[in-house]
Amino acid sequence: MSDAPLDIRTTGLGKRYGDRVAVEALDLEVTRGELFGLLGPNGAGKSTTIGMLTTLVRPDSGSGEVAGFDIARSRRDVRRRIGIVFQDPTLDIHLTVAENLRFHAELYDMPRARIAPRIDDLLELLEVSERRGDLVRTLSGGLRRRVELARALLHEPQVLFLDEPTLGLDPRARATVTEQVTRLRRELGTTVVLTTHYLAEADGCDRIAVMDQGGIVALDTPAALRAAHGQGGAPAANLDEVFLAVTGRDLRDADALEPALDDARAADRNRSGRSG
Repeated sequence: MSDAPLDIRTTGLGKRYGDRVAVEALDLEVTRGELFGLLGPNGAGKSTTIGMLTTLVRPDSGSGEVAGFDIARSRRDVRRRIGIVFQDPTLDIHLTVAENLRFHAELYDMPRARIAPRIDDLLELLEVSERRGDLVRTLSGGLRRRVELARALLHEPQVLFLDEPTLGLDPRARATVTEQVTRLRRELGTTVVLTTHYLAEADGCDRIAVMDQGGIVALDTPAALRAAHGQGGAPAANLDEVFLAVTGRDLRDADALEPALDDARAADRNRSGRSG
């Protein structure tokens, strides 16, 4: 760890869905400007962790701070200092690229004089300037992800959360988005937390935390993780090798946990809705 100030700190952070533990006693620190990866299969706790850190999911135990504010007591302050790209697309496909971005800027009360130049800068940085007047529904999946990145960065967040940002993309589009994220972090200096299934996708991270069954089972630089958890003296080539080494289970077996956890999450949301 460096001497840089922390943008994220959690102590004993936990969340349950019914009788299932989604995240258990999570202790985590992410320094300012770091590109930090949360790696693991479906059901490992990655998305629930992101949900708590972005104030969208209320923790059941422990505490956490993002950008210097408590995630439970200062939710509005946290939200104004973060950007999020969710697993599922959230752009309005019936609006143009520029209209989506302007709408987001209005929601964040950005100064009007700042909106147009900021949109121009981000569209150029993400190489989608020529599509600014196109309806989002006409864009490919990879281009939509770039626009979502632009939207998440529009209000100049201190911390950017990317929850499976390449989910559903083909390998070429996935590689392009990953390159864009790495370059954005390098050029803007934003703290980035990335969740992913793919070790190759997280290779540009400063550090990676491997999650399984709601906890962190390994945390180090990508090179150190590959070196420590390979086979036959060779570095691990992919997530399956790393995951098998640190958990003793195959990644595909772990993915089978997700449907049951989804049911538990749905039941928890329904209870929350009924209770107001």
